[in-house]
Amino acid sequence: MKSFKTKIITILNQKGGVGKTTSAVNIASFLAITETPVLLIDMDPQGNASTGIGVSNKKLSVYDLLINNKNINNAIYKTEIDYLDIIPSNSKLAGAEIELVSMFTRETILKQIIQNIMGKYKYIIIDCPPSLGLLTINALTASNSIIIPIQCEYYALDGLSQLLNTIRLVQKNLNSHLEIEGILITMFDSRLNLSQQVLKEVQDYFGDKVYKTLINRNVKLGEAPSHGKPIILYDASSTGSQNYMNLVSEILHNND
Repeated sequence: MKSFKTKIITILNQKGGVGKTTSAVNIASFLAITETPVLLIDMDPQGNASTGIGVSNKKLSVYDLLINNKNINNAIYKTEIDYLDIIPSNSKLAGAEIELVSMFTRETILKQIIQNIMGKYKYIIIDCPPSLGLLTINALTASNSIIIPIQCEYYALDGLSQLLNTIRLVQKNLNSHLEIEGILITMFDSRLNLSQQVLKEVQDYFGDKVYKTLINRNVKLGEAPSHGKPIILYDASSTGSQNYMNLVSEILHNND
């Protein structure tokens, strides 16, 4: 079996409703359709990435790996897309934040678990909860890089300094190799001055870290999760689908 140099990317913003899970599901899906082996890990107790890709109510979840020390290979499930597997989440994960507190090396448990499958996938994409608790810290400690989705709304940059501070603390104390992969603008509407304003602010702040691909406001992107499908399976010709295809081309180009 071919072995890969595995790259682990966390999708993170502690604000909810920024398109984080939509981005995790669709980045993973479009990477997989290039016949690249991808694993999606759902670290959010809400489990939206799991239901959004049509895999939920499975026997084992991330919770069983973190807390019950189950074998990671038994918690990996296939999706409708070839080359894309998932480790799902469920509501039990909400309690993991508290249970992890008393555990030894609590920040590095996910990293240790993932070591067992390094080389099996080219990319591991982690969808985080919208908070900066221990689940998120575990994801950052295990990752090579982070994609930060920022939506084109008022207060888009609110709380971002807190997020960047958390990233710096993780870099300093737990994972010196962690870097920002890119900043992703979501819910962009070219007709609105606000969207143009937020884009300019983000570009001024982050420079060339901002992806050239913008994710436009798109009804189909919003509908797809309720059908348990990534956008490529729900409506491949939609604007949202084209956006994420272009984004993944950009990510692959940057990682060449």
